[in-house]
Order: sequence, then C-alpha cells, then structure tokens
Amino acid sequence: MAPPPPPATAAAFSKKSEESNGVIAMIDLLIGDLTKEMTEAKTTEQDAQSDYEQAMTDSAEKRSTDSQTVADKSKAKAETEADVEANSEEKTATTKTLMATHEHISSLHAECDWLIQYFQVRKEARTGEIDSLTTAKSVLSGADFALLETGRTQRSLRGA
Repeated sequence: MAPPPPPATAAAFSKKSEESNGVIAMIDLLIGDLTKEMTEAKTTEQDAQSDYEQAMTDSAEKRSTDSQTVADKSKAKAETEADVEANSEEKTATTKTLMATHEHISSLHAECDWLIQYFQVRKEARTGEIDSLTTAKSVLSGADFALLETGRTQRSLRGA
C-alpha cells in the first residue's frame, strides 16, 4: 500500500509576516476587549459603591428617625401611663367620696322616713304637752280643775 498524498496547504507559501500579523491582531483584539471589560467593571464598581454609600446614608437617616420615633413614643407611653395612674388614684378617691355621700344620704333618708312615720304621733304628743302645760299654768295661777273631765279613757284588764 502506498502512503496517502500530503494535505494541500495553501498557507505553505504565505509569508511569515502575515501569520504573525494575524496573531498580533488577535492579541491586540483581546487586549482591547480586556481593557473595555475592565473599564466597564470599574464603572459598574463605582456605581455600585455610590449606590451602597447612598443606601448607607439613607439607612443611617432612617435609623436616626426611627430611634427618635421610638423615643417619642416611649415618652408618650410613659406620660399616658402616668396619666392613667393619676386618673386611677383620682377615681378611687372619688369613688370613696361617692360611697360616703351615698351612705350619708341613706342615713338622712332613714331619719326622714322615721320623722315622717312618727309625725302624727309626735304632733298629738306635742298637742297633749301644750294642753298639759296650759293646764299646769292655769293651776299655778289659781284655777281649780278638780271636777273637770279632760278626756275619757277606757281601760280593760283583759287587754281588749
């Protein structure tokens, strides 16, 4: 068997400068692409850094605002709790006063009820006392009531 024919190479007759120009052009192209990518990366990194710094500044302002809000709300809560405590004590004192007033009114009401209930009896007793005092005054002045009947009362030994 015979060996195969040699491959056809058209570049076999090309000049060496043309070959080296293609490789150098590729390296220059790679350097240009790399420079472009590095520039894009730097720009992206600077934009990201400025965004990060802005986010940190905004976060610091928000933390400051939030801490001030928390402090204000804590102060308002403490004031409200103090007001609730004061109002609770005032309510307790007012409730005690109210209960004492109701008790006083109740005792006055019982006294008034007693006066109303026994008014007629007391009126008759007072009228009887006035008559007795008038009679006593007359007796002391010299009048004689020995034969005068002042009232008829009937008593029974059996209670009926």
